[in-house]
Amino acid sequence: MLYVPPALAQLRGHGGPVRALAVSPDGQTLLSGSFDGSAIRWSLGRDAAEQVLRFHADAVNATALLADGRAATAGADGRIAIWTPGKQQPDSVLEGHTAPIVALALSPDGATLASASWDHTVRLWPLAGGAPRVLEGHTQNVNGVTFSADGKFLISASYDLTVRIWPLDRSTSPAIVTLPSPLNSVAVSSDGEIATAGADGKIYFLDSSGKSRGEVAAGSIPVIAMALSRDDALLAAADVRGSVAIIDRKARTLVRRLVGPGLPVWSVAFMPDNGTLITGGADSMIRRWNVRTGEPIGAAIQESPNDPLAAYAGDRGAEVFRACIACHTLAPDQGNKAGPTLSGIFGRRIATLPGYNFSEPLKKLDIVWTPETVSRLFEIGPAAYTPGTKMPEQIIGSDKDRQALVEFLARVTKR
Repeated sequence: MLYVPPALAQLRGHGGPVRALAVSPDGQTLLSGSFDGSAIRWSLGRDAAEQVLRFHADAVNATALLADGRAATAGADGRIAIWTPGKQQPDSVLEGHTAPIVALALSPDGATLASASWDHTVRLWPLAGGAPRVLEGHTQNVNGVTFSADGKFLISASYDLTVRIWPLDRSTSPAIVTLPSPLNSVAVSSDGEIATAGADGKIYFLDSSGKSRGEVAAGSIPVIAMALSRDDALLAAADVRGSVAIIDRKARTLVRRLVGPGLPVWSVAFMPDNGTLITGGADSMIRRWNVRTGEPIGAAIQESPNDPLAAYAGDRGAEVFRACIACHTLAPDQGNKAGPTLSGIFGRRIATLPGYNFSEPLKKLDIVWTPETVSRLFEIGPAAYTPGTKMPEQIIGSDKDRQALVEFLARVTKR
């Protein structure tokens, strides 16, 4: 039996939401990707970061550990980087997608890497070299991709409500299954059963040809990440409010729910022991859970005593700002995280803070941050007010909450 050392602590290292997780077959290595634009290769035996990989110009949305020990990272910049352990630069960069890549999958024989993108395509990359094969047909963002266990099919899931089952020998056209919900994730078991989930919080089960085999309600809110245990017995489905439903795949029942700090869980991965789940979330933390008991492994999940907003208890503006704390600091000695520090923000022109890599479109905007412009940012949303931003979309509909936020920032960000 494979020995996997016990996990004694949570992993801290990223400066932004953890968007991707990949665990090696022996359970010794974890590769995480983050909104902060970096990937980290962790030693799970030592609970230590072995290397920080910095290449992508935007969020690292997907990671994979290759059969030869190398790593693959894919980003919102539409590129895939292939890394040899210990090297500071990627061995090669795979380019072709024209929109963010959000999922990767390695073929069972280790020879091909599949990527799913918001450009509505899936690409198959021969790792020995050569041009990728492009799979077209989806009409919306492709959010999930996986290979069948025998390597004969590739399965993709999209926001266009469809799962597509592609025969890789090109013998027939893909089978197309239309479901009631936009889809965010897909997984396949060794016996060929497909599980997919998305915006309605339900997990839909299909056989290898696409025929329905039932469904399970993980919750009433969107599922954004899924993973199967290595023995195919359990399915983990993570949602935007920070909980993870553990589903008995055969019985089609909800076994238990893992409840974290209330922020989105963007990524999940099982350890080889089938009883330990790793999660990555919007609070920049990587956590480990005992799925048999539902309890966290290691440090307790709590904000105190390290809560940066603990000193502002009862301040409405601080509570509104809590949604921003994963990506922004307030004090000059805290530096940048996934987003720039807000220390000294008022009176500063947009995209001019030294030491932070701003998106090029932001540098062309004529905005000076004032209480009025910050309020406008959250009134209509970053995508509309600051086109080209990497900032997640957030709108504060309440005039009173926007006012409380800017008054709070005015007090605490003065240098």
